[in-house]
Amino acid sequence: MLRHVDLCSGIGGFSLGFEWAGLSQPILFCDTEEWCRKILNKHWPDVPIANDVKELANDPTQIPDCDILTAGYPCQPFSLAGERKGTEDDRHIWPYIRQIIASKRPAWCVLENVYGHISMGLDQVLADLEAEGYATRTFIVPACGVNAPHRRDRVWIVGHTTDNGCIGRGETDGREGQTHQPQQQPSVRGEPIRPSEDVAHTVSNRSEAGLPRQVAGEEGVSEEPFDSRDRQRGWSAENCWATEPAVGRVAHGIPRSVDRLKGLGNAIVPQIAMQIGLSIKNNL
Repeated sequence: MLRHVDLCSGIGGFSLGFEWAGLSQPILFCDTEEWCRKILNKHWPDVPIANDVKELANDPTQIPDCDILTAGYPCQPFSLAGERKGTEDDRHIWPYIRQIIASKRPAWCVLENVYGHISMGLDQVLADLEAEGYATRTFIVPACGVNAPHRRDRVWIVGHTTDNGCIGRGETDGREGQTHQPQQQPSVRGEPIRPSEDVAHTVSNRSEAGLPRQVAGEEGVSEEPFDSRDRQRGWSAENCWATEPAVGRVAHGIPRSVDRLKGLGNAIVPQIAMQIGLSIKNNL
């Protein structure tokens, strides 16, 4: 199992998806929200949790060596809801995440953000990763691509290096700054989807063409990634949304409902992380 540092962890979507894939185990979480930290501590009680990415960047000795680093860094600088202030937004923390990547040199980086990141900020992120010696591929994968009943387009960035990464350290092939070379990257395939009347989509005028339905390795999903505990909860590879509750946004009598809604709204879809994890695992 790879060692996984999960920054901007939220409620642990990346770690859960990668565990389902049998790819990695988390060794460090980091999130500013107290409620999210409580959720992480409940499900991963033995994993340390930091509070602030900026503090970790300023003192990277707090971060253990890792094989894979993930971050669903704040979307507000690039989203319409956040007024798209970009680098002028106080919540713009990508430079700190880049600093951590440069210091720890994980072999793999997987990042996630909103659709609006494509037209603001994405080019800089890819250029920064290239400068650090990472080859990258970028995907748009919606939640409905793994059969969720809502659209939720998101940008996913997969970066990989063999130059001074924790895996294969010293096994560089001599090429520096290599990026945007799909033929040399692990295969993460997708196919177009067509919108369904059963899928909620909050941005009705967005282009539907060319969005991947799912991402998977060359052999596809070749194993059952869910353990007995997951199956008891109703999760299965055949229908991982079988037990999704029909709880509306204005539900009364639910403890910490505001925190729950905020946590879910900021969360990544772990089923997508699982598919990315399986693709990485198939290419190790």
